[in-house]
Amino acid sequence: MKELIEIIVKALVDVPDDVQVDEVVGEQTTVIELKVAKEDLGKVIGKQGRTAQAMRTILNAASTKLKKRCVLEILE
Repeated sequence: MKELIEIIVKALVDVPDDVQVDEVVGEQTTVIELKVAKEDLGKVIGKQGRTAQAMRTILNAASTKLKKRCVLEILE
């Protein structure tokens, strides 16, 4: 899951070297924490959060196939 988000985000941003994706594994849920450069934050979130919502939908579909639960958190 971590690699999936990393590939998507690096394609979106201007500074792909500043993309940092961390995976926090819990008992029931895995949290994917995403950090990007400050100037790329708007591109990752998108208008009215549509890009972020689309990434969450893709992550949800991929994790459901693996019978897991993943949540995407975009950190500033």
